[in-house]
Amino acid sequence: MLGVCSVSPLTEAPARAWNDPAPVPPRPAAGGEAGPAIVCRDVVKQFETIEGERIHALDRINLAVREGEFVSVVGPSGCGKSTLLRCIAGTLPRTAGEIFVRGAPVTGPRRDIGIVFQTATLLPWRNVLQNALLPVEVQGLDRKVYTERAKELLRMVGLEGFEREYPFELSGGMQQRVSITRALVHDPAVLLMDEPFGALDALTREQMNLDLQRIWAQAGKTVFLITHSIAEAVFLGDRVIVMSARPGRVIAEFGVAFARPRSLDVMGAPEFGQLVTEIRRHLAASGALD
Repeated sequence: MLGVCSVSPLTEAPARAWNDPAPVPPRPAAGGEAGPAIVCRDVVKQFETIEGERIHALDRINLAVREGEFVSVVGPSGCGKSTLLRCIAGTLPRTAGEIFVRGAPVTGPRRDIGIVFQTATLLPWRNVLQNALLPVEVQGLDRKVYTERAKELLRMVGLEGFEREYPFELSGGMQQRVSITRALVHDPAVLLMDEPFGALDALTREQMNLDLQRIWAQAGKTVFLITHSIAEAVFLGDRVIVMSARPGRVIAEFGVAFARPRSLDVMGAPEFGQLVTEIRRHLAASGALD
């Protein structure tokens, strides 16, 4: 458990009104200059069903994520949060707009991105260490070098001594720790997380929130987290991005200025409750909540 943190005042910068268009981020810096880790510029995604119906999933998404920043994204089910994450990862082509990761345009899957899904998706015939090393094998990296890194990461996530266990021998929370290790083992700069703790019980989820905060601080990665929990988004994020109902749009952004590391006690602070309430109000105003 992390120690009790002090609580600093919330950032004074007001959120945009829910129906204001999102500002278009500048293009990433060229010539090797430092720029944002992730930039989305007017990103649109449409799907066509088997019946020929066109579904408008994302509409003119504009956002930027700084290097090393932890950004949480909340919005109603079906608003396109996971679709946006897959577009950033390069596993789903966008219909229009531009996406850059660390200054380079996203044209397909990238080695500098790690992904943690809603379920651990571990291979049942592989033990913990073998599952963690899967990206190393797929990318043809030096297994000896990355085996040591995998073992270090397993120690970081509290799974030292479980290297030879199989997924069926692990709890849900332990399986997700293996999934996080697998996403970090090839040392990506950006970690994308799609509702990684949604299937866990409340107590395990709280512990995983603490663990993720610690892992992020130690690993120094840029994290883009999708979640349905407003409280989780505020607890973990440096910033919370709010999306509307489909077609998904960015309707508000909130800075989170609570000191780190954060303990679960921060959730009882009046300022924490005020911020959660304000985010929920924006969701309701946009029609995302009844």
